[in-house]
Amino acid sequence: MAPEKPARKQEGFQSVWTRPRTGREQPALSREHIVAEALRLLDEEGIDALSMRKLGARLSAGATSLYRHVANKDELLELAVDEIYGEIEVTTTPDPANWRTDTASCAHSLRTTILRHPWLASVLGELGMSYLGPNWMRVSEAMLRLLTTAGFPADEADRALTTVVAYVTGTATAEAAWLNVLARSGQDEQSMVEQLWPAAEEAAQDYPLLREGYAEQRGTDPRAAREEGFQYGLDRVLDGLATRLSG
Repeated sequence: MAPEKPARKQEGFQSVWTRPRTGREQPALSREHIVAEALRLLDEEGIDALSMRKLGARLSAGATSLYRHVANKDELLELAVDEIYGEIEVTTTPDPANWRTDTASCAHSLRTTILRHPWLASVLGELGMSYLGPNWMRVSEAMLRLLTTAGFPADEADRALTTVVAYVTGTATAEAAWLNVLARSGQDEQSMVEQLWPAAEEAAQDYPLLREGYAEQRGTDPRAAREEGFQYGLDRVLDGLATRLSG
């Protein structure tokens, strides 16, 4: 076996968004084609199934061919995540009177997008340069325009957007992780929750407030409860932002 070549020294932060795109791409196997197939693999089989070798097999190409388009698996994930961000809907014609409704609509679209691709839960916190992708840039620009049109100063609009996104991604990634557990179990959400209730109630015996809360929640639709919980938190975030405009 021939000795492996020493790895090339990497300088700076490596990201698909911080290096020039290669001009050696083959028309039959474009970056866009690779990303589209990677997304199908991720949605069908989850994050653990993704490898350059397996993806190459699905594309009838060797892993070496893929490296002409993406440097490594991390870059491929950056591209896949930004492709998903292209599904997020945000108004391009903001009306100051509707800023709250429009912000909420974008927040719900972001949550829906994450839950549509629950494997995102395991990678969003690890992709430090994902905000440089063109689709996320589009969403960010549109949301900043919405908030500045509503009356937020530019610097505060940026912080307001960060706050909304942090709430949505934090809540939605926790939901997505739960959906991943459900998928691995092969059970529906209602059945899984019913199986968990006895253990939860037993654990809460010495905690009266938790015990009371569990008693009130038992028998409710878990999906509806997730929806209501998300809406409650989003409303409180928007209530806080609204105070900044009312002064």
